[in-house]
Amino acid sequence: MIYRHLGNSGLRVSVMSWGNWINTKGEDFTYETVKLAYENGVNYYDTAEIYELGEGERNLGFALKKLRAPRENLVISTKIYKSGPGVNDTFLSRKHILEGVNNSLRRLELDYIDIVFCHRPDIYTPVEETCRAMDWLINQGKSFYWGTSEWSVSQIWEAHFICEKLGLIKPIDEQCQYNMIVRKKWKTNLYIFLIQ
Repeated sequence: MIYRHLGNSGLRVSVMSWGNWINTKGEDFTYETVKLAYENGVNYYDTAEIYELGEGERNLGFALKKLRAPRENLVISTKIYKSGPGVNDTFLSRKHILEGVNNSLRRLELDYIDIVFCHRPDIYTPVEETCRAMDWLINQGKSFYWGTSEWSVSQIWEAHFICEKLGLIKPIDEQCQYNMIVRKKWKTNLYIFLIQ
């Protein structure tokens, strides 16, 4: 397996990762696929609070516990943005970020998450509020890094500017949909790489 640094950090992640965006086959299937990935050198496992309304995180937590791999050998990420129908179960307010991460940790049965992503941009919450909440999470030891997912260049630039101005921990990476079919994000990714 090839490993690369995440953004401009010292964290090394496998070039192939395991994710459970669409996984309706339950705990046993999740365990078998996580085990296969781990045996082939994958160290990065990604999920989100919205995947099957928390079941994705629960299934991954079950699989990791059953796998019994040393926690320091794993890089786990989750994404926060929407967890249910409640008025504060959505978006990137400080309340939802902190409660969402606590709920994710409970479902994953972990003490910390390596990377927490803001799953989508939030036009209703000030970016400063989101940046401060992510900084707080890291300073409390609930996460080591934070990133964005499907944010535009201008939104990422604003987050970096605010973090720089206020002395907050900056987002480390952008997780966007980019594959053989979806090719429109390449300029955004190149630009993000250049500003780091």
